[in-house]
Amino acid sequence: MSVPWSVTFDCHDAAALATFWKAAFGYVDAPPPQGWDTWEAWLRHFEVPEDEWDDGATICDPDGVRPTISFLKVPEGKTAKNRLHLDVQVGGGRHLPHDTRWPRVTAKVDELVAVGGSVLWTFEGHDGLPDHVVMADPEGNELCVV
Repeated sequence: MSVPWSVTFDCHDAAALATFWKAAFGYVDAPPPQGWDTWEAWLRHFEVPEDEWDDGATICDPDGVRPTISFLKVPEGKTAKNRLHLDVQVGGGRHLPHDTRWPRVTAKVDELVAVGGSVLWTFEGHDGLPDHVVMADPEGNELCVV
């Protein structure tokens, strides 16, 4: 039997990363937990100090199909290359012609740069054409746009 799961990023600025990854995946801010009308009510109930309310964020698939992604403020910074990365799969698959896929990839890259991402390099396929773009989110976490 499978179990529900989510992805959590340690970070310094939960709001900035939530904004970036909402753009990457078309996600939205997660609603408050079941039984709560607002996040503020939930935070107050669990006596989270107001100065910590921005220390986390959660985003979700608006269709409720894909896993949630959370961001949790931590004191330490990123120190090494990710051992795991996420792929933003906007191209439609390598079975499509390059001139169909590549404009989709570059449009998403441009969108992600506008919300704080940076391009690390463009990977070329065996045919010499650009295949995918390796990027970093605003805190340096690597991802690929394919």
